[in-house]
Amino acid sequence: MRARIAATAARIMAEDGIEDFALAKRKAARRLGASAAQALPGNDEIEAQLRSYRALYQAEEHPLRIAELRRVALDAMRALQRFNPYLTGPVLKGIAGRYAEIELQLFPESAKDVELFLLDRNLAYTTQECRRFSGDRAHAVSVLSLSWRGAPLK
Repeated sequence: MRARIAATAARIMAEDGIEDFALAKRKAARRLGASAAQALPGNDEIEAQLRSYRALYQAEEHPLRIAELRRVALDAMRALQRFNPYLTGPVLKGIAGRYAEIELQLFPESAKDVELFLLDRNLAYTTQECRRFSGDRAHAVSVLSLSWRGAPLK
C-alpha cells in the first residue's frame, strides 16, 4: 500500500501542480482508501516516483521547464550576489512542477537589506514570517515573494 500511495501522490503532484508532499500524501491515501493508521511513504519515496512519472509522461516539457527555471534562478542569484544566495527546493532537485516557485536562501546582515535592494530597483514584493526548522529547533524567518523575469521567486 505504501508504494501505491507514493505512486499516486507523485501523479497528483505532477498532474495537479501540487508542491506540498504532505498534502499529496493525504490526497493519495484518501483516494486509495488507506486508513490513517497505515504508514505513509516518505518524501524521498514520493520524489523517486515523481522522477519516474515525469521521465515517462513529461519527458519533453519537464526538462525544458527545469532548464528555464534554473536560468531565471541563476539570473536572480547574480543580481542578489551580495546576499550569498543558495538555490534550494524543487528547482534545485529537478522536480519542480508547472506552478513551482524558485526558492533562494539569502544571508544578509539584516532582512531589511534585501527589502531595500528590491525597493531601489522598483521590484514589487510581498513579505511574510515563516518558521524554518534546523534540527529540532524552529526559528522565524522573513520570506519575500516576487516575480523575477516572469517566474515566481521566494
